[in-house]
Amino acid sequence: MAFLCSCFTGGAKRMTKEEERLASEEARQRAAEAAQKRQEQFDKSAAGRAARAQLQGMAKQAANSNKGEPVLKWQMG
Repeated sequence: MAFLCSCFTGGAKRMTKEEERLASEEARQRAAEAAQKRQEQFDKSAAGRAARAQLQGMAKQAANSNKGEPVLKWQMG
């Protein structure tokens, strides 16, 4: 009889693990949706537009800074 009880207990634990996995998956999905919503709100805000403009300016400066000249200039003598 004790063996029979342990089988049922193991099955209940397995269902609990499955329920935990599903709950965890749902929580991750909700967190990802919330993060995406926060990112969209930030992109629409003045700070988001300023950050995007700054990144674009930095990328443009990095692309145009070299202009064919060597980065390090050596002097002899």
